[in-house]
Amino acid sequence: MEADFWHEKWQQQQIGFHQQEVNALLQQHWHRLGLEPESQVFVPLCGKSLDMCFLAELGHRILGCELSLTAVEQFFADNRLEVSQSQEGEHRRFDTEQLSIYQGDIFSLPLEVTEEVTGFYDRAALIAWPESMRLAYVKQLAKLLPSGSKGLLVTLDYPQASLSGPPFAVSPDWVATHMAADFEIRPLVSQDVLADNPRFVKKQVPWLTEAAYLLERK
Repeated sequence: MEADFWHEKWQQQQIGFHQQEVNALLQQHWHRLGLEPESQVFVPLCGKSLDMCFLAELGHRILGCELSLTAVEQFFADNRLEVSQSQEGEHRRFDTEQLSIYQGDIFSLPLEVTEEVTGFYDRAALIAWPESMRLAYVKQLAKLLPSGSKGLLVTLDYPQASLSGPPFAVSPDWVATHMAADFEIRPLVSQDVLADNPRFVKKQVPWLTEAAYLLERK
């Protein structure tokens, strides 16, 4: 997906990928990472996710990266957070207590921005990329994450031919094949969520599973 695609989605508020509640798998499994409360947690392609608020309430320092200026501005407005702004190279930085978001392209995010990160959370980033672009994102994520950092990855899987993404289908085999070079991978859970996703039901997608993985950067 090119940048213009996502800018248009946010401008037109075609954001079905945005969840109105904190992700259930995040709430159930985040503790398994064993991170200290004050750990810095990286959230790539963060949008205006409420998951960041959940993580901040645990005491974590949140570091997000988001392409869309609209998404970033809506996050702070929706949560009534006072924010300061600055320009750092190609990225605009938004800061509030415990949380910073770099607005811009994740592929040009400087490595020094994430050098203190010890945790990460990906619910909507990996599944946002078509397969032709997904591996490049994985490699960039690996480049940005310090060795030993631990994260929770949440994916969706379904018969890709039955629905055009995003979100795109990411199978357990894809995760194992394409992420094992950079991450230790521990599958945590896989569950049927078709009934909870009306768009997939309407399009007669035969099955839909949501899975969670514990990852550790090698």
